[in-house]
Amino acid sequence: MVSVLALTNMYPPHHLGGYELSCRDVMARLAARGHAVTVLTTDMRRPGVADPPGERATGVRRDLTMYWDDHDLVSPPVWRRVAIERANQRALRDAIDAARPDVVSVWNMGAMSFGLLTTIAARRVPVVLAVCDDWLRYGPNLDAWSRLFTGRRRLGVVAATVLRAPPGPPDPTVGDVAACFVSRDVRARAEVALGHPIGRAAVVYSGIDRVDFPLAAPDARPWRGRLLFVGRLDERKGLETVLAALAHMGGTSLDIVGPGPADYRARLEQRVAQLGLGDRVRFDEVPRSQLAEQYRAADAFVFPSEWDEPFGLVPVEAMACGTPVIASGTGGSAEFLVDGANCLIAAPGQAVAWAAAINRLAGNAELRSRLVRGGLATADELDVERLADVFEAWHAAAADRFANGTPPHRPPLTASLAAVPDG
Repeated sequence: MVSVLALTNMYPPHHLGGYELSCRDVMARLAARGHAVTVLTTDMRRPGVADPPGERATGVRRDLTMYWDDHDLVSPPVWRRVAIERANQRALRDAIDAARPDVVSVWNMGAMSFGLLTTIAARRVPVVLAVCDDWLRYGPNLDAWSRLFTGRRRLGVVAATVLRAPPGPPDPTVGDVAACFVSRDVRARAEVALGHPIGRAAVVYSGIDRVDFPLAAPDARPWRGRLLFVGRLDERKGLETVLAALAHMGGTSLDIVGPGPADYRARLEQRVAQLGLGDRVRFDEVPRSQLAEQYRAADAFVFPSEWDEPFGLVPVEAMACGTPVIASGTGGSAEFLVDGANCLIAAPGQAVAWAAAINRLAGNAELRSRLVRGGLATADELDVERLADVFEAWHAAAADRFANGTPPHRPPLTASLAAVPDG
């Protein structure tokens, strides 16, 4: 068995998106399989959400501070940054001394102290990077401490030795490190940003929890015009495009389920009012354990992202629930979304294209059935147990310093669709 220290900026139930849930899903399964797991995360709390009772005794330490406050990045005065970094370093040293990890599992480092990675490297503990978005590219710029030492290497050495607050490493992939990427797309962007290929790396894909999303039996649902969006409210997610499409479609409604900053939700609500959609658009938030009911109640799930999605778990959740998907297919999501096989692809940002796709799905029951069958095949492959299997193998190999090489790589996702029957 392996002792794992997981490092991440947020950890459920205090989280915003699927990245944090994947971290929790994998760590919970590693612990259930007998591995010793400690989680070191930040003191970020969602309003009205309580810590699980006794979670510190189970190995969850919410002892870090990050440079983020309620959706806003912060750049405190230098004296305050020194205090944050020294406190974060103490928290890391305490966690390492208590857990004595064989491997450190690094998840989302957005707005985090990259100097923590410097200290882990100095302790010569092997590292597995679980890279589920572009933090290898944007992360250093969000670290208000490390940013002070960009291009000032000697000053960084002084900070490390005198203040005991090292800046982050210039390249987190150098050393006794393996990188597990959520998609080929994320890996490619990371290698461009770093300026070199990453030698010890793999694409692991993501996965959904079958406890919350058991595979549904295909059924012939009548079309009632009920659309669903699930996810964090973010202007890059394309919600305004779908609203514009709805303005030209009578009798179609949209449920928007997910958290987000109050100012952006207000903007969406204002847009709903401007378009005269007030009685057809509803906002809500529900825990993941209740999402399956939302998916099953919808006639179609919309995933209209207008940025390079690292992967995208919510379409897979919808597929598992037997709900057809309409998506833009951007970024890493294109690695499992196949037009006409398990979804319909509509051009990002094009309201006319989205209206056409919705109307096409509404008028073709056979198409809906075909997409449901393809979606179920995709969801069957993208299971969190398989994700945990892959991460377990990589963490064990890293703990052994890859004495027996690297684990086998997963095949491309679209191979599973070739076996989907036509009828």
